[in-house]
Amino acid sequence: MDMRTRRAWHAALVETDPAEKCRRVAALGGNEVDDVDDDPRPVPGRPARPALIHPHDVPQRALGSVEGRAALLHAIAHIEFNAINLALDAGWRFAGLPTRYYADWLGVAQDEARHFAMLRARLQMLDFDYGDFAAHNGLWEAAEKTAHDALLRMALVPRVLEARGLDVTPGMIARLRKVGDLETVAILELILREEVRHVEIGTRWFRYLCAQRGLDAAATFRTLLIEHGVRLRPPLNLPARHAAGFVDAELATT
Repeated sequence: MDMRTRRAWHAALVETDPAEKCRRVAALGGNEVDDVDDDPRPVPGRPARPALIHPHDVPQRALGSVEGRAALLHAIAHIEFNAINLALDAGWRFAGLPTRYYADWLGVAQDEARHFAMLRARLQMLDFDYGDFAAHNGLWEAAEKTAHDALLRMALVPRVLEARGLDVTPGMIARLRKVGDLETVAILELILREEVRHVEIGTRWFRYLCAQRGLDAAATFRTLLIEHGVRLRPPLNLPARHAAGFVDAELATT
């Protein structure tokens, strides 16, 4: 990775302005991100708003009002914004992996930036914008907890937190369709299709790292769930999870 590409990758990760971050991510073209500094710990860029609060303090709003639909859109947009930083960090932080690994996570970052831009545009159509509602920082906190180990990151971020989106998005789509918000439905249907591939990328590299360490992937995944106090909450979107590489032995909910 040449110095110019390195600077562009780093600049996208630390950029605080959402529109500029998306522009920088879309412009990234390097597929080789394997020349990583010994201890790069850049702080991911985020705007001053939204205010970050505890997940339990984020208010729930009904979808019958425009504000309620905007609040849901905002929550999803916030997840996608964090997902940009997570994908960039997955490539920036972990050295010594195949070139394909870095290309995969660059592609994910570019998809997440596109998703965020679509959601933000829809929010603006409803006379709101990103930052107008409070949000929580759970996704990035998970990144910090898994920063020391690529295998743990692949297990607990794409295969737990992001995979949860595969389970809950169909219900959100049904609720939005019921209230007639077909514009948002179309965006979420596209995001759901593409997120299956993102989770599959996490699966692929989780299995690669398990094989590299002589570990059984399914047993290791279940062990990590137990060790980190994670329980898969039903109902699971089994077709989507299977398409994303999960096997039945990994999907017990008890």
